[in-house]
Amino acid sequence: MADQLPTDVDALQALLAAALAERDAAVAERDQALSQNDRLRHLLRQLQRAQFGRRSEKLDREQLLLALEDVEQAVAVTEAAEDKNDPAGARTRADQRRRRRGALPEHLPHVDVTIEPEDTSCPCCGASMHVIGEETSQRLDVIPAQFRVIRTHRPKYACRACTDAVVQAPAPERLITGGLPTEAMVAHVLVCKYAWHLPLYRQSQMLLAQGIDIKRAVLAFWVGYAAAELEPLWRRLRELVLTAGKIAVDETTAPVLDPGRGRTKKGFFWAVARDDRSWGGTDPPAVAYTYAPGRGAVHALKLLDGYRGIVQCDGYTVYKNVADGAGDEAITLAFCWAHLRRRFFEIAEGGPAPIASDALERIAALYAIEKTIRGRSADERRAVRQERSKPLVLALGAWLEQQLARVSAKATIAKHIRYALNHWDGLARFLNDGRIELDTNIVERSIRPIILNRKNALFAGHDEGAENWACIASLIETCKLNSIDPQAYLTDVLTKLVNLWPASRLDELMPWAWAAEQSRSLAA
Repeated sequence: MADQLPTDVDALQALLAAALAERDAAVAERDQALSQNDRLRHLLRQLQRAQFGRRSEKLDREQLLLALEDVEQAVAVTEAAEDKNDPAGARTRADQRRRRRGALPEHLPHVDVTIEPEDTSCPCCGASMHVIGEETSQRLDVIPAQFRVIRTHRPKYACRACTDAVVQAPAPERLITGGLPTEAMVAHVLVCKYAWHLPLYRQSQMLLAQGIDIKRAVLAFWVGYAAAELEPLWRRLRELVLTAGKIAVDETTAPVLDPGRGRTKKGFFWAVARDDRSWGGTDPPAVAYTYAPGRGAVHALKLLDGYRGIVQCDGYTVYKNVADGAGDEAITLAFCWAHLRRRFFEIAEGGPAPIASDALERIAALYAIEKTIRGRSADERRAVRQERSKPLVLALGAWLEQQLARVSAKATIAKHIRYALNHWDGLARFLNDGRIELDTNIVERSIRPIILNRKNALFAGHDEGAENWACIASLIETCKLNSIDPQAYLTDVLTKLVNLWPASRLDELMPWAWAAEQSRSLAA
């Protein structure tokens, strides 16, 4: 190695200077990486404390995602600074982004922009140059929401030969006679409020930013008219969901203003969901919400009146009352393993808890089997469960009984074990029916949008307002389950309904039927 070094002093000094510069750059890069790592470790500790710490410190899922966004933004800020100081590294990172980002959807409009050199004459000889190829790149752009005024002209025609006949096209039907909004505008307000959780006062502020002064009360008036028009469709959706052989049911609180007492009262949104995709069922997924002023058996009985089939639910006593009241085993209850798992998890996260940890591992083994059979037929799922899951479930039941005899009857773990054993028949029911899921996650996911709206709106202003909320949210969330744009759906459906769509053909306006018709129209 020494033989390869230059003997000239100046050359040696230049080589040493380059080596020192390279070392300094490496040290700076190392220090920057260490600084970034310290910052990210600090953020990670905060997130871990929020997720796994004491209950008072915990974040819910949506808040946790917001915190993760901050971590990702911190990483991006650091990368942006590095890009400015290190052009070579910036090019490398840019190449990595291109490989990772994937393709943009083909259905989006494409705008071609060609950037020509300022001079296409040859820099050597001055001759005219010709195109031998090009480099093409794509970026995602946005055109901000643009509001417009539609002026409708209806010319009047009269006969020159006589004065009796005047002909004019009839005025189109409107959702709000004499009102400002088109059906598309009303659909926009509904989707912003119930799909993307923007309260009406914020929408009013956003409109004002574009010079459109429409008060919150006016937007609320539009929503009320739309809800009245959509109500028959919502009721029919609920009827169709209750024809399924298996449904999942859950409920969540809905604070409602009680003007007489000057405060809010506790109402409830009940969600009934149908989703047979996990076992290849042909019925499209759907969810129907219902508002009730309480959570008691009378409301559950009304909700499931006349239903015959499997109800997947948590261990709330009311569901047992409904099943018992139906008689002749018309309703079969299948209980949720996720709710049971959550009970053991709450103990395990607080510190060493051998029984809870062991229970979690046993339940995780059941979920691992379920992952392998998702999407297979009900018969195939039942066969695998009988072969692989049933021995695990039987062993878990026997093990829980053994543990219950060992622990104090007043211990929290004993309470959770008793919950499992008291609901054991319903928990084990999935073993004999391939249609049944291990949990009620489908309906719990459908409850989340209601919770988000509740956080932003704080409370419903009236019982009837809560019913409107249930009506519109049912249609929007069913659109989402079927990968349908709720804006396009509601615009078209409102237009059809105000133009006196027959009540006997409401099934054709269900989100999945509407989407199928749209596809046929495009293919024609």
